Amino acid sequence: MARIIYVEDDDIVACVVKQALTEAGHVVGIIDHGSLAYDAIVFKHPDLILLDCSLPGMKGVEILRRVRAIPEIYMTPIVMLTALADPVDIDAAIEAGANDYIVKPIDLVDLIQRIDAVLANCLYKSKVFARLSKKLALTEPLKV
Repeated sequence: MARIIYVEDDDIVACVVKQALTEAGHVVGIIDHGSLAYDAIVFKHPDLILLDCSLPGMKGVEILRRVRAIPEIYMTPIVMLTALADPVDIDAAIEAGANDYIVKPIDLVDLIQRIDAVLANCLYKSKVFARLSKKLALTEPLKV
């Protein structure tokens, strides 16, 4: 189960995706405005962020860039879910740090599988990082 913030300004898409993710065991909050979503992400520290690109207030890629600049949450997995299929948009999101990019219309089974894969990958990376950090903390300081 993951706590997901889904930033989407289309009520119908938001409802369908939320229902599918909830049935898959996740807890999903929906925010329909970019600036409000950014503030909520910074405050709530979700397990995953699902972002549309075209949003009022602040575009999805800008939210992505800003989240990646905050040390406390920069490792949070971010999946773009958008109708923008142009390679320029995809490249911009991936370069800004998106973990995945899914183009609408979507297959809900595929969406859930991809979100679960991103979450599993990030969990694995965080466990490896924790082990390395612990191992490095146990070693003696270098003598110069």
